[in-house]
Amino acid sequence: MPLGWYGSSRPAFLNSSRLETDQIKAYETAFYAAVPDVTIKWVRDSTGIITAKLLAEKANPQADMVVGTSASSLAVFANEGMLQGYAPKGLDKIQPQYRDPKNPPEWVGMDVYGAAVCFNTVEAQKAGLELPKSWKDLTDVKFKDKLVMPHPASSGTGYLTVAAWIQLMGEAEAWKYMDALHQNIALYTHSGSAPCVQAAKGERLAGISFDMRAAREKTAGAPIEIISPVEGIGWDMEAFAIVKGSKKADVAKKVADWAVTKAANELYSRYYAVVAHPEVKNMPNNYPADAEARMAKVDFQKMADERERVLAEWSKRYETKAAPKN
Repeated sequence: MPLGWYGSSRPAFLNSSRLETDQIKAYETAFYAAVPDVTIKWVRDSTGIITAKLLAEKANPQADMVVGTSASSLAVFANEGMLQGYAPKGLDKIQPQYRDPKNPPEWVGMDVYGAAVCFNTVEAQKAGLELPKSWKDLTDVKFKDKLVMPHPASSGTGYLTVAAWIQLMGEAEAWKYMDALHQNIALYTHSGSAPCVQAAKGERLAGISFDMRAAREKTAGAPIEIISPVEGIGWDMEAFAIVKGSKKADVAKKVADWAVTKAANELYSRYYAVVAHPEVKNMPNNYPADAEARMAKVDFQKMADERERVLAEWSKRYETKAAPKN
């Protein structure tokens, strides 16, 4: 029984611009073993594109499930009445901060990804720059044209970072901060991993990116320090949900039941340090030890409610430095 399934790659697993082959294979093998009567048809792209695609298909949904897309995007779909509430068997094992608070939940988290600053120590030494400790340190004029960060309309990492600044600083102060930061930004990329990759290569001095990509680059030998700014870091979750109106909802529920199990979370933990099941722990090489402690208190509903307005304002102010779209 084929199951239409949209998966957002977010550049977390990308070497170039697509989800890594070994992860896709691992997920498919596990899902097929757990639910053998399901055939998955994947549609993969960045969080922003998957979000736009599903919203465009609202009147005629093409997917039965959404898997691996950010919780903040799923909250947008929930606002639009696009998701079917369902409490998977074993939901009580999932940490409450990693699921939709409604009962039954309309989405459930899988794994967590958070913001990080990748800081090239070799390039910093050449420029005579010290390691920044806070977000505000990045507004120093010495960083002019030396920073890169993801575009929040096309990158989940970009949006979670902007949303966290607004929630941490208050909106007025956050826009003042972003105005100052913009003076030091060389480029807004359409990939959440690209800023860290560029910093790792020495193409930029520092990149606002996400935790797991930073750990991978440092483990691969890049001369970077991974910084979790003291004010707190934005974060989001890859999560899953059932699309309302799916004719294969019974099968989708079987997948959802498996997706909250400890075994599934152990699979997610191959790629992420923090997962939704509290009994599954993983600390990858060079993962920032303070990252989870620095995770800001995030209101996903607020992120969803304000998304369209915030992105419009952000684009009005900063779009001139956006990277060309492929």
